[in-house]
Amino acid sequence: MARIVSTKPLSVAQREKLARFGDVACPPEGRRFSQAELFAALQDAVGLITFGTRVDETLLEQAPSLKVASTASVGYDHFDLAAMRRRHILGAHTPHVLDDTVADLGMALMLAVARRIVELDGYVRRGEWKKGDEEALYGVDVHHRTLGIVGMGRIGRALAKRAKFGFSMNILYHARSRHDDVEQAFGARYADLPDLLHESDFVVLLTPLTPDTENLMNEERFRRMKPSAIFINLSRGKTVDEDALVQALREGWIRGAGLDVYRQEPVPSDHPLLSLSNVVCVPHIGSATQATRTAMLDLAIDNLIAVLDGRTKDAYIVPELRDLAQEG
Repeated sequence: MARIVSTKPLSVAQREKLARFGDVACPPEGRRFSQAELFAALQDAVGLITFGTRVDETLLEQAPSLKVASTASVGYDHFDLAAMRRRHILGAHTPHVLDDTVADLGMALMLAVARRIVELDGYVRRGEWKKGDEEALYGVDVHHRTLGIVGMGRIGRALAKRAKFGFSMNILYHARSRHDDVEQAFGARYADLPDLLHESDFVVLLTPLTPDTENLMNEERFRRMKPSAIFINLSRGKTVDEDALVQALREGWIRGAGLDVYRQEPVPSDHPLLSLSNVVCVPHIGSATQATRTAMLDLAIDNLIAVLDGRTKDAYIVPELRDLAQEG
């Protein structure tokens, strides 16, 4: 009997929606499949719903009938695209539904680092607050400063909107091509990456992880930033040389950083970034609200159903595999 496999729990309604394709296998609430359980479930699977599980040759060998892997995320660097192409397996993702939520987090990290929210929360809780501190508590303004956005996709646009109309910020952006709509809507200015880094008070990295963007932010590029600048990473951990970032923060090449993603996740408890007071670290929560995560899972399910129904034009197929959908 055919099967749909989800690597995380599904609601009764979600399972019923998928049941016409066969048995629906997912772990019970509060736990995940072990690798052995997942591989056993995949033996008869035609569809896989994943939340970051690596879809590679090792997994695909256990899923000889698989037709589609649908991830409840906009990023899909956990898809081994070459392996999926060899087996003619379509991959789908969930753009659009998380744009505003991730942009909210971008603004939150900018504000938290600039106004030292986490650092000063600890200062109050430890009973260190006393009259006369004043200058020792100063942060920096966000409003009317220059924001440099590296990667002007949907989330970049949502962030630019908040920064421009909520905080009267000047917007610079760097992308593979210019976007007239962004320039007109937000008064944004396109800049080469070195110029953007040199001119921006805040730099937010929003690029996908590709061979071209791995270690995009390295020692040379951190040194181009202002000593007063703040760096925010909402992309993927491997887009940043973390050793260079630690050095930049320790030696004052930049003022601070706000990080949602890391080269290793969960980040090790002894990582030097965690010892620095000028860094705000959160655990990859870009889309982590109940409403957004539910919408992402619902879209992942809809994508999977569309592919299995032969309606690939109604699914968000990842760009690198769209030609497979056109072939049939």
